[in-house]
Amino acid sequence: MNVLIDNLALYGEGLLGTVELTVYGSLLALALGFVMASFRVAPVGSLRAFGTVWVTVLRNTPLTLLFFAVMLGLPRFGIVLPFQLFAILALGCYTSAFICEALRAGINTVPTGQGEAARSLGMTFVQTLGDVVLPQAFRSVIPPIGSTLIALAKNSAIAGAFSVTELLGTYKTLNELGYSIIWSFIWIAVGYLIVTLSISAIFNLLEKRYGVAR
Repeated sequence: MNVLIDNLALYGEGLLGTVELTVYGSLLALALGFVMASFRVAPVGSLRAFGTVWVTVLRNTPLTLLFFAVMLGLPRFGIVLPFQLFAILALGCYTSAFICEALRAGINTVPTGQGEAARSLGMTFVQTLGDVVLPQAFRSVIPPIGSTLIALAKNSAIAGAFSVTELLGTYKTLNELGYSIIWSFIWIAVGYLIVTLSISAIFNLLEKRYGVAR
């Protein structure tokens, strides 16, 4: 218990860093995932191809490699940002591929007749997708999106290896101060539980309110 009480500010800073990475990374992942899912089902071949390449590349690239590519590669092209923004970019882009596939799976559960009926009324693809298909698809994709964002929260631990302030990285300082590594990791695990259980609670509420009735 002493390791937590003596280093409460350090744990708090690390927990806040993890929460920020999770929140901003999730927002980016949801936005990009929505765009890519729209591309995957678009009637324009070039958009479908772009969405397919995006998902295929990111889903099959190790996240650590993506961190290296973003944090070490982008500065070589003159793109210099704080390491936290680089970490958010890597987490958001990587997770967006999984969000995209979850949304696409939900879109595929909507009967094709719904889209055909909307088009027969003169609605555009964007109107059909936004007003007819996605509201129905959203109900079935709440659980998988929640699980994906929980995975993002845990994946944020990789950012600590790139000098980004987050929860797992606190163990280095604690180890240097001579605290028990076991208790250090126990309290780090508790911090991650707080974050992941909070996400789970939010999506459980969303599922109860908007999810498909069982």
